[in-house]
Amino acid sequence: MASNLSERLGRLVKTMRGQARITESNVQDMLREVRMALLEADVALPVVRDFIARVKDKALGQDVLGSLTPGQALVGIVHKELVATMGEPGPDGTLRPVADLNLATQPPAVILMAGLQGSGKTTTTAKLTKHLIERRKKKVLTVSADVYRPAAIEQLKTVTRQAGGEWFPSAPDQKPRDIALAALDHAKRHYFDVLIVDTAGRLAIDEALMAEIRELHQLLKPIETLFVVDAMQGQDAINTAKAFKEALPLTGIVLTKLDGDSRGGAALSVRSVTGAPIKFAGVSEKIDGLEVFDAERHAGRVLGMGDIVALVEEVQKGVDVAAAQKLAEKIKSGNNFDLEDFLSQLSQMKKMGGLSGLMDKLPTEISAKAGQADMDRAERDVRRMEGIIHSMTPLERRKPELIKASRKRRIAAGAGVQVQDVNRLLNQFEQMQSMMKKMKGGGLMKLMKRMGGMKGLPGMPR
Repeated sequence: MASNLSERLGRLVKTMRGQARITESNVQDMLREVRMALLEADVALPVVRDFIARVKDKALGQDVLGSLTPGQALVGIVHKELVATMGEPGPDGTLRPVADLNLATQPPAVILMAGLQGSGKTTTTAKLTKHLIERRKKKVLTVSADVYRPAAIEQLKTVTRQAGGEWFPSAPDQKPRDIALAALDHAKRHYFDVLIVDTAGRLAIDEALMAEIRELHQLLKPIETLFVVDAMQGQDAINTAKAFKEALPLTGIVLTKLDGDSRGGAALSVRSVTGAPIKFAGVSEKIDGLEVFDAERHAGRVLGMGDIVALVEEVQKGVDVAAAQKLAEKIKSGNNFDLEDFLSQLSQMKKMGGLSGLMDKLPTEISAKAGQADMDRAERDVRRMEGIIHSMTPLERRKPELIKASRKRRIAAGAGVQVQDVNRLLNQFEQMQSMMKKMKGGGLMKLMKRMGGMKGLPGMPR
């Protein structure tokens, strides 16, 4: 939906130049484009109709201010309505784009995870565990009540350990209710703040699944009942959401695989169908690939405005501050920037999701200029550079000046590249080394002015 809707609206902005108002005649063309983009994104038809009606009601007769065109004004209205559709009204009636977890109860706060098999409940349980430990400073216990799926219990054990939480053992020959009650008792006796219960899923909705999860809900009385749904399911996600809404008092939604969903319609549909706020979004397969869902930021992504806040967060999360300070001290003291440092900088960029991950969060008009082909080529260049440096000895990395013809041939053979690739890397490294020397002298501002003329720095599209 993101690329489709932003492209359609971008064309409209260009075609509606020179008109002073949004009128009945020109709004029809604009709304038709929005309607088609939403339907192609697998947004449910009733949700599309309601959304279009609200946009039309707010757009008609609106004067176009300043330098805006009717197309630009409509994009603003669509953005506000996307936020309103996906956000949650607060107690005072104002819209809250972010709906956080409610843990205000006598510990342990119980979180019940519900959803179909394959929706990502188990991995989301681990990601949520990591989120609660790192962001909310909670002591978290997880337990699997899935006695049907082979290896489900062991899977939760493994991913919980990766997340830094504690896992309560269960076995396939136990009843889910007995597992849940034993875990709750253990959580109380060992002073856990949060107990997350991973329930069984099925390949399709059936009454046995719903009866079992209703029983667990009555026994545990969870403060949060989260519906985990695959964002790539499209219309199927809507049917699943309806069934779980009828069975359980859902308090929130977790959209998984949002990074792989080019259509994105599930976010609008599931929010509208369940009435429950979207609380989290799975944005990668990594254990820390869970974001607090922000309706305003997601709406910006959908409309091609990018997500600069997420970009900043990604940089803050990925950068090793201690390593950066160590490098700064090294350069300040007069020691040369070497190939070990260069390799460390490449590693830092990979931790931030690589170039493609960072470019995805920039506005469409910026990221489009680089182009996917440029991004792919740059990512390959970075991997090639890493391979070349790994083929060097520790002494060669510390003293690149030792690398002459015979060493270059050996390094190239070890990395599976040509000698000219090794030469290219060394040239780029020398540029970076020169840059670092200028920083030592306090000429950072001069350096920034000259950066525009430097070509071929590592990983940057030309």
